[in-house]
Parts: sequence; structure tokens; C-alpha cells
Amino acid sequence: MRATVKYGLTMATALLAMVIMIPYSSADDLVTTDDSCNIAWVLICSALVFIMTPGVALFYGGMLRRQSMTSVLAQTGLIMGIMATSWILVGYSLAFSGDLSGIVGNLDKFLLNGVSYDTIAEGSTIPDMEFMVFQMMFALITAGIVLGACIERIRFNAIAIFMALWSVLVYAPMAHWVWGGGFFDQTFTVLDFAGGTVVHICAATTGLALAAFVGRRSERTMKRAHSMPMVFIGFTLLWFGWLGFNGGSGLAADGVAVNAFVVTVIAPAAAMLSWALAQYIHVGRVNSLGLMSGALAGLVTITPAAGYVGPGYALLMGLVGGVVCYFGVIFMRNKSGIDDALDVFGVHGIGAIWGAIATGIFAMPEFVSEGYEGLIYGSTDLFLGQLAAVAITLVFCFVMSYAIIWVVSKFMRVRLDEDEEIIGADIVEHGEPSYNM
Repeated sequence: MRATVKYGLTMATALLAMVIMIPYSSADDLVTTDDSCNIAWVLICSALVFIMTPGVALFYGGMLRRQSMTSVLAQTGLIMGIMATSWILVGYSLAFSGDLSGIVGNLDKFLLNGVSYDTIAEGSTIPDMEFMVFQMMFALITAGIVLGACIERIRFNAIAIFMALWSVLVYAPMAHWVWGGGFFDQTFTVLDFAGGTVVHICAATTGLALAAFVGRRSERTMKRAHSMPMVFIGFTLLWFGWLGFNGGSGLAADGVAVNAFVVTVIAPAAAMLSWALAQYIHVGRVNSLGLMSGALAGLVTITPAAGYVGPGYALLMGLVGGVVCYFGVIFMRNKSGIDDALDVFGVHGIGAIWGAIATGIFAMPEFVSEGYEGLIYGSTDLFLGQLAAVAITLVFCFVMSYAIIWVVSKFMRVRLDEDEEIIGADIVEHGEPSYNM
């Protein structure tokens, strides 16, 4: 026991020494008052994206039984800690430092080595440390979205181990492929302004793999929406945060940010209406969860295109996205055979697939470089590249996520048993009911 404690203290001391010795400056241009607008805007957007992860916890928790509310909060808090720590240790470096055969970066920025707060690298508009923290918030919300597909079935310890491995083996490579100059950028003509592939398709497909592995919930636990006001609060935080999610992804306080902000209002508004119309025609009524789900579908849809299309195309994308996602949810519930508990793939997966494809159709010449125009402007390269990126993301994220949870299952029990599931993870795993009644 003493040897173990001594070893742990030695490792902790060595790690602290490494952190203290990390240099935080470089030979790049020093930050000046000319940079303050961009820096302030991206910091605000980072905070907006941060609030999305607690928001998704309320959104998901309200849609479940009251016996599961605490477990949603606990799992969300857990993955925020895991993803932030992993990002600082190795994730950011693997995503945005160097390149190893297009697959992943290197470890040059391990523990934020050389990541400066007071200098701006050539070709950038903000300090590297600010870019790091903005991207960290994307890692947090991506992991948060995953939980909705497999909720109420996976044990707390198992999801902790899974997320720690997934953050390095799936999320970091995806971020490198999409934004770090990796495989997608080297091989295809691809655009993803704010994370259609790396955030939404990746998260939805990961959640689908987990749900497929652990199987369906007990019929006795498939009760929904114990608190619609809580769902609405969570939804409001998501839409609010999404304005920074898309608005900040150009990394500058400029016209592109204004356009991204505006289309992040237009597309979800249109999708809310088209989802409501589809639901009314299909079942003869519209409910509040349908309105919120429709808007969420529009937010997902516009994410990859927010910096590349104007308000008119955003309206069209949102209208189509609401209908496509509505029937996508119906298909997943009735035909897929997978218990996607909170319709994560139906909304985030299908919405992002449509958004990525629509980017390949509608990307406007005034927003993109030559050769990256959409299909309607006579270029096929982007459209084909978007199709390839979507297909590869689906396959990679599903196979890797399924493999990781399979390996984890060899070392620990992954799933709650039926009795535990019926009682609820709030009591079984945390001994902490959300409500005293």
C-alpha cells in the first residue's frame, strides 16, 4: 500500500513539474489591441458552446423518467471532466499538431506544450490557447450528445472508461481529419464549417453503436418526458449556445460571423414549422417536444453550412431538414431494431447527413474558395467529397465505438440489469434521487 502511494505521489510530482516547465510563448506576433475584437468574440462564443453541454443534460433528463434524472446529470458532468482533461493532455495535440499519414496529429502539443495565450500564429486571428479552448467546448458537447442514444442502460463506470478511450481513438482523429489538415482535407474537397461530421454524425453514430451493443431497454422503463419545462429550458440553452457554436466557427468578428449567426436563427425556425406540419399530417396533432425537435433538426442541418450559405438557402435547408428528420425518427423507432432512446441518430445523425450533402449542393461562391462551390454552381468536387466524408464518418465512428465498448465489456459489466434499470440509476448507482416525493 505504501509503495503504491509513494509511486502515485512520484508520478503526480513529475506531471506537475512537466506542467510548470511548459513554455507558453512563441516567436509569433504578440497580441495587440487590433486583435481584441476577434479575441473577445471567440471567448464569448466559447462560453456559449460550454453552456450547451449542461443544456443537453436538462434536455435529455426531462425526456426520461424521473428515476433517471440524476444519472443524466452525473454522466454529463463526468464526461465534461473526462473530455476536458483528455483534450488538454493529448486530444488537442492529436487533432491540431502535425500530421501522421493523414490519420492523426502528433504529441508536440502534449499538455499544451507551446500553446500560447499572448501571441497569434501566422494565418490565425486569435491566440492558439483560445482556439484550443474553443475546440475543447466542441469536444464536450459531442460527448454529451452521445449519451442520449444509450441512456438508462450503460453503467456509470463503463461510460467513463469508454469516453476516455473514445476521446483519443475516435474524436481526436475525426477533428484532425475535418479541421486539422488530415485525411479529409488531403483526399477530398470537403467543407464543414462548425461540425456536421466531427460533432453530429460522429456523436449520433457513436450513440447508435452503444445502443446496438447494450440492447433495448425494458418495456417497463420506456416512459418519456417527466418534465417538459425542463426539456424546454435545456432546448433554450442549446439554441442559445448554438449561436456561438456556429457564429464563432469563423474565428473572427466579421461578416461571416454575422451571416452564420443569422442562418442559425433562420434554419431552425423553418425546420420547426416543417416538422410541425409533417407531424400534424402524419398523426393529426403537434406537441411541444415535436416543435423543439424540429428546431433542433434545423440547428443540426445548418451547422456544416453556416459559413457557406446565405439566408435563402438556410431557409430551404431547414424546411427540408425538419421533414427529413421527422421521418428519420419514425424510421429509427419502428424499423431500425435499435433502441435509440432519445432519437439521437434520427435528429443529429440524419440532420447532419442532410446538412453535409446540402452544403455540397448550395455552397455559395462568395463564401468559399474557387473549386469549393456547390453543385448548383457547376462544381461536382465538393458534392462528391461531402458524400465520401459522410460515408467514412458513419463507418469509422460506428466500428470504432462498437469495438471500444466491446473491449470495455471484457473487463467490466457494461449494462444495468433489468431490476436495476427499473429501479433507476439514480438510486442504484448514485444513491441520489433527483426529487423527494
